[in-house]
Amino acid sequence: MIKNRLLEIRLNLGYKYAKDFAEYLDINNQQYSRYESNRSQPTLETAYKIAKKLNIRIEDLIEEQ
Repeated sequence: MIKNRLLEIRLNLGYKYAKDFAEYLDINNQQYSRYESNRSQPTLETAYKIAKKLNIRIEDLIEEQ
């Protein structure tokens, strides 16, 4: 499974609460929680929207193993 770096990115941007970050990203809080904990994978479209909103490359969302 490909893991994402959403938790690391959220904390680096100063968002203490996942709920606030999900709201900023315009993603359902429960769904965002599943993404952040790697229990679910965002679709390519969702990953693209997240990367665009954060002004980062989509590759930057993925944790290298």
